[in-house]
Amino acid sequence: MLNEAEGGALDLRHTPDDLRGQEDQTLRIRRLGKLEKMGLATETSPGVWELSDRLESTLRELGDRGDIVRTMQKAMRAEGHDRDPMSFQIHDAAPAMPIVGRVVDKHLSDELGENLTLVIDGIDGRTHHISGVDQAKVADARIGSVIEIGATDAGPRPADRAIAGMAEDGIYRPSRHLEQARFDGRVPSGDYEGFVDAHVRRLEALRRDGIVERIDVDQWRIPQDFEARAAAHDAGQGRQLNISVLSTFDLEKQIMADGTTWLDRRLVGGGPSDIGPVGFGQEVSQAMERRRERLIEQGDATRQQNGRVLYRRDLLSTLEAREVARAGAELAASKPMPFRAAGDGETVSGTFTGTVQLTSGKFAIVEKSHEFTLVPWRPAIDRQVGKEVTGITQAGSVSWQLGRQRGITM
Repeated sequence: MLNEAEGGALDLRHTPDDLRGQEDQTLRIRRLGKLEKMGLATETSPGVWELSDRLESTLRELGDRGDIVRTMQKAMRAEGHDRDPMSFQIHDAAPAMPIVGRVVDKHLSDELGENLTLVIDGIDGRTHHISGVDQAKVADARIGSVIEIGATDAGPRPADRAIAGMAEDGIYRPSRHLEQARFDGRVPSGDYEGFVDAHVRRLEALRRDGIVERIDVDQWRIPQDFEARAAAHDAGQGRQLNISVLSTFDLEKQIMADGTTWLDRRLVGGGPSDIGPVGFGQEVSQAMERRRERLIEQGDATRQQNGRVLYRRDLLSTLEAREVARAGAELAASKPMPFRAAGDGETVSGTFTGTVQLTSGKFAIVEKSHEFTLVPWRPAIDRQVGKEVTGITQAGSVSWQLGRQRGITM
C-alpha cells in the first residue's frame, strides 16, 4: 500500500473483478481499519485513504519493541521468573535514575560483537532492557550478578580533551601520545601503553559513526569540533552508562556467605529503601531478612527486645577479614607456600600472579618466595600479571605503586 499510495493517498474505490483481487481488497480495508485505530491512516472520503508519513517508521519501531519484549520474556522464563510484560521498561538511552538489579540475560547487541544488551530484573519491581553496553564494564558480571546502571555526567570526556590536545594539524598520532605520556610521568598505575590504547579504543568507537577517520595504524584525522561532536554522539546514542558490579554472587550464595556481601551493605547502610514490593524487590527483602538471621546466628548481630537489630560496629571489615583468611587457607593447600593476611597500613610487595573472586570483592594474589597474600584488586594492576607490584593497604583498599613511578596511585 505504501508503494501504491500517491502523495500518501491510497484510492480503493475501484473493486477488482477477479475474486483474488476482491479478497486482497478486503484484506487491505481491514488492515487500514487497524491502522486508523493506531492513528496511522485516515479515510478522507469513501474509499480514499491517507497514510501517515510516520507509518513505516512507527510500525518498524513497534516491531522492534515487540521482538525485545519477547526476548525479555524468554530470558525471564529461562531463569524461572514470570514477570508481567506491563512492568517491562525498554531504555533507548542511559536511564535517568540508577537501576539496581539482577542480570538475567547478557548477549551481543551488534554484529561487530563490541556491545552487549542486558536484561535486568530490578529491585524496583520492573524488568529493564538496556542495549549498547561496553563489554569491558560488565566483564565480571554473570547471570545472577547484581549490578547498578546509571547515567554518567554529560559533557566532553577527559579522553576526548586529551585527543584534541595531542592533535597536530588535525592529525592524532598514538605514538606521539605515548612519548608525551612517558615524558610527563603522570599516567595512573604507570601503564602508558594501556593508557594510550584506551584513547585508540575511543577513536575506534567514534570512527564507526563517522566522527573521526583512521588514516593508518598511527594516524587519525580529527575534526576541529571533535570534542563537541563526540559529546553529542554520547548524548544522542545513550552510551554514557556508568556501571558498577555490586556482587558477582546471587542472593542465595550471599545469604550463606562468610564474607561481606551486597546484602550486608544494604542492611547496615540505612536510609530510605528503593526496594519494590514485587518481583526481584520482594526477593531482595526476603533475602535481607534471611541474611539478618544468619548474622544473628553467627554472633555478628543481636536482636533487642523491641525487635531492633544491632550490628557489630566493624561488621563489614570483620566479615571481609574472615573470608580472606578462609580463602587464603584454601589456596595455600595448592601452593608451595603459606598464606599470610596483610595488615592495615602494611606495604605489600611481590609478584601479581592472578585474582580470586570472593563475596567481599575481587582480590589480587601477590606472591613472595616464602609466602603469599590477598589484597583488594584494582583495574590499575590488570596488565601487571606476572610482574612485581608494590602497594600499601589502607582501610580495605590498596594504593598501588607500579613500575618506576615514585608516586602512589589508586
